[in-house]
Formats: sequence, structure tokens, C-alpha cells
Amino acid sequence: MVHTLTQPMSLEEFLSLPETDPASEYINGRVHQKSMPQGKHSKLQTSLVSQINQWGAAKRLAYGFTELRCTAGGRSIVPDSAVFLWENLPLDENNAMLDRVEQAPDWAIEILSPEQAVTRPMDNLLFLLQQGTSLGWLVDPYERIAFTFQGNHAPVTMRDTDALPLLNELSQHSLTVAQLFDFLSFL
Repeated sequence: MVHTLTQPMSLEEFLSLPETDPASEYINGRVHQKSMPQGKHSKLQTSLVSQINQWGAAKRLAYGFTELRCTAGGRSIVPDSAVFLWENLPLDENNAMLDRVEQAPDWAIEILSPEQAVTRPMDNLLFLLQQGTSLGWLVDPYERIAFTFQGNHAPVTMRDTDALPLLNELSQHSLTVAQLFDFLSFL
């Protein structure tokens, strides 16, 4: 069940609160707790970020994170996966990851959990695109489809052998929808 705090608060007040599990997000003055990830969600999220980091980390192209809070444009949201190009990694003066990320990721991925409505994850992806995110995926492991978001283009529904768009810096790699959902298997 997702909980929403109905009393409006400021972004600063929200950011001073302790983290919740599952994470809470700050959207338009309201606090919304995310759905608790289930098995398929967790397996897909972990495997996908691992694959992205295999492609991107060794060559210092990109790096992916799971459940990383990103604050930008007056919202503080936690995409299921947030990927940053290497040159956009939020680092401190010692080249270590910042604790507080105040920018949108280059690529945001949301994965639906059972009975989760599509509206909030889709709204978050569309919002992140306005904040500079160049690629968004909304993945439904139960219907085995993915919606992709790029720039001002309409979302694209992808299935089976459709090749999912990747960040340009990772374009030497490829991943179809079927390959994405193969991550669910332990075979």
C-alpha cells in the first residue's frame, strides 16, 4: 500500500525528515511513500543495473544506481534505477559520490510492482525529462512490456524483439525487451 501525507510541507522540511523504507518522495508539496518492491521488481532492478555498470563503469561512460534520491526542479524522487553519464556523476572534491544528489539522472528507470498504478512513475519520468533526463523507461514485468521516453516525443511501447533505446554513450551495446525480461530467470 502506498501512503500519502496530505499536510503540505516545504522541500527543505521533507529533506530534513529521516528516510523511510520503502522510500518516500516529495511531489508538489506532498509526501508519497513508494510501493514496497516485490520479487520480480527487485530481481529485474538488480540485474539491469549490474548490466548497465558492466557496460559503462570500466570505460568510465556511465554508472547506475538503485533507489538513489534525486532532487531537482522542486521534487525529490527516488527512481528505481538512476543512471548518470560519467561526466555528470554527482561527486565531491575527492571524486566520491555526494550523499545529496541535486540533479536529475541522465537515464531514469521505473519498474512496476504488483497492483502499482502507472500514473506516478510515469509522471515522475515525464517530470525528469523536463529537468534534463534524456532517457526514461517504465517497465512492466507482468505484462512484459516497456514504455520508453525520450525528449518531447510521445512514449513508445516496446515488446519482445524491440531494441530498447540506450544512452548514446552505451550505443555499442544492445538490449531487447525479451533480453530485459530474461533477467527475471535464474537459468
